[in-house]
Parts: sequence; C-alpha cells; structure tokens
Amino acid sequence: MASSLLPEFRPVSHSRVTLTELMIPAYANFGGKIHGGILLSLMDKVAYAAASKHAGTYCVTVSVDGVNFLEPVEVGELVSLLASVNYVGRTSLLVGIKVIAEDVRIGSVKHTNTSYFTMVAKDDVGKPTVVPGLLLETSEDTRRFLEAIKRREFNAQHRLEFDNTLTTLAAEKQLYLLDQERCKIAY
Repeated sequence: MASSLLPEFRPVSHSRVTLTELMIPAYANFGGKIHGGILLSLMDKVAYAAASKHAGTYCVTVSVDGVNFLEPVEVGELVSLLASVNYVGRTSLLVGIKVIAEDVRIGSVKHTNTSYFTMVAKDDVGKPTVVPGLLLETSEDTRRFLEAIKRREFNAQHRLEFDNTLTTLAAEKQLYLLDQERCKIAY
C-alpha cells in the first residue's frame, strides 16, 4: 500500500528532468571522443533524478535497456539529457532518456543516445516500496507508456527464449556455427 503522504498518481511532467553538462577534455578517450562510460554515468544520474522525483524516495538502477551510441560526443559540446518516467509498476519505474549534444559555436544539435533505465523505489530500510501511479497528460505520454508495456513483454520473451536456448545448447553439436566466425578453437 502506498504511503498516505504520497499522492495516488503523479503526472509525467512532475518527473521531467534535464541535466546539461559541458564535455571537458578530461572526459575524452584516446580517440578524442567522450567516453561512453561518462555518458552512462550522466544517464544514471538523470534516471535517478526523474525516478526519485516521481517516487518521492530513493531509487536504484536495476537494468539499462537500449544503450546505442548513435553519434559521437565531442569535447566542448554541451550534452543535455532529457528524462521522464514513462511507465510505473508496483515498485519499479521505467525512465526514458534522450541525450542530445550541442555545438554552441556553430549551432548544431545532434541526437546521440536514447536509453531506458528501470529503477526500483526503496524505503528507509532498503526494501522495495510502492510508487504513485502515472498520470498520462498527453497522447505522447500514453504512447510512451504503451511502448513500455510492449518493451517489457518483448524483453521477458527474449529472456525466456535465450534462457531456453542456453539450457538446451549442446556445444559439441553447435560447432558448425563457428565456421563463418572469426575464432579458432585451441583445445
């Protein structure tokens, strides 16, 4: 049962957060691009902020879905991470994050990442706690909520199929799969 101090529902807009940070040389890898780990750390921070705003409590990251680096991020660009809660379960929240990089010198803006962080709300003793429902204010909010349901269904089915494949995998009978791969068996 949700705490009497928390509202029964909170609007998506309540959880919206934007984090903007200048990409400095210390964030760059040997190729001169921003480390993916730096971007992941920023995504984790903004996911926490959005989830905690909605839940009204501490939240932890349980999984990350769909981290694809679409464009490199350069030193000197302003990176903005736009996050909001797209879906809530009983104790979990799915936070959608869009990452954009802006070169303020030339006025270019590029979409570099979209990712989804599943967070779980925790109470004061570290146990999962019920979160408020999500008030869908726009058709876009509704679309994202429905997408999240489909994403959960797809991920659950994928995990089940993958686990079944691993359970039934007889390596000796599958060696033909290596014929077209860039590997060599040394035993």
